[in-house]
Amino acid sequence: MDTAADDTMTDGSAGAPERLPDEPRKRSWRTWPPALPPAARPYLAPLVLYGVTKLVGLAVFASLLEYAGDYKEKNPRFGGGAHWWDVLATWDGWWYLQVAEHGYSPSLVRLDSEGLFTVQQNSVAFFPLYPALIRVVSETTGLGLYGSGILVSVVFSFVAAAGIYAVISLIAGARAGTIAAGLWAVAPGAGVEWAVYSESLFVAIAAWACYAVMTKRWVAAGLLAFTAGLNRPTSAVLVGAVGLAALVTLARPATRREHGVRGPVYAMIVAPLGLLVYIAWVGYSIGEPTAYFTLQREGWAHFFDYGAHTLDVLLNLAVGRGDYPFAFYTPDLLSVLLVLALPFLIALMLRRKPPLVLVAYTLATVITVLGTQQMFGNTMRYLLPAFPLLLAPAAAMSRLKLPSLVVFFTTTALASGWYAHYVLFELGVP
Repeated sequence: MDTAADDTMTDGSAGAPERLPDEPRKRSWRTWPPALPPAARPYLAPLVLYGVTKLVGLAVFASLLEYAGDYKEKNPRFGGGAHWWDVLATWDGWWYLQVAEHGYSPSLVRLDSEGLFTVQQNSVAFFPLYPALIRVVSETTGLGLYGSGILVSVVFSFVAAAGIYAVISLIAGARAGTIAAGLWAVAPGAGVEWAVYSESLFVAIAAWACYAVMTKRWVAAGLLAFTAGLNRPTSAVLVGAVGLAALVTLARPATRREHGVRGPVYAMIVAPLGLLVYIAWVGYSIGEPTAYFTLQREGWAHFFDYGAHTLDVLLNLAVGRGDYPFAFYTPDLLSVLLVLALPFLIALMLRRKPPLVLVAYTLATVITVLGTQQMFGNTMRYLLPAFPLLLAPAAAMSRLKLPSLVVFFTTTALASGWYAHYVLFELGVP
């Protein structure tokens, strides 16, 4: 036998040209789509689950609207429009689009009326970050203000879902984080996530701010809390949670030595500035330091009443009365069910021993929502930012097998088109 031939067969080089180690491979259509960066790969599953679930719910919502057809008979500002998708930019969405188009005209006009509303409603009640982003996207892309508002909400809803995944996965694992992102898509009130509303933007900021605190990125946490302060008045709960976590870190010698002093101090100082600056600007522009709070109380009937209104609604619904303000039966009943579930969700969350920032943020959110005079049917929407409540259900569901999860999310996605979308926009006032 030829030994040269044996050597050739042994080294495996026969029949194929040798390629040098540093020789680049030729690209082929088979490499499309390109591989995700390693850091982005963990987020693929939660974002796909979130997106598919939202699309199913939105399709059911559109079908219900077309079946009912009532939206065509309503005022385009108050839940109506020529097409079903116009409903997504009504109520609060109308105000955001007004700010995006015309800016602010701060004023405090007293009305000659009795009851809850004694001040004329004004657009300064709606914080500037979301409408500013709408205007920027519109000017940059050429989209109309409506399309830009939807685009901003949809994009930041995915950012929020990724943030929820990041937070929950740190505590309960990647599978639980993925499920939590899916649960947020079908949560009560989730219909506003893909509407001209600021919830998606706020939750995106809040989730990543909490993640920054959990990973000791104090500068990022402070800047995110500052940004949240330009988006919603409820950013006060995030500001407080970040500040409390920073204060506790400084109070403990071990963590102070490990993480230093500058980062937590920076977060404590910067976090509240966005909220304070905007409220101060409203007061300065109108000429009354407390003008923002007066407008919220007497123009929108939103003010902290230590839970008196919530208790009144619960008692009235318990005995079958509907003589309290803003009685929208179905949304109120769903909100009651959610409120009754809160003690269990909070207790289960605390059993998982989450970081202080999540506990403070969640409890402050719940206290603020339940302790405020407002339209009770919107409780579902107002509690949407309390995403850490998803921790325990997501951790428990992470033990389920894939077929069970598919059945669950298919069912809830279909149902969410009614309870999380249609109920808010068509049966209630979001």
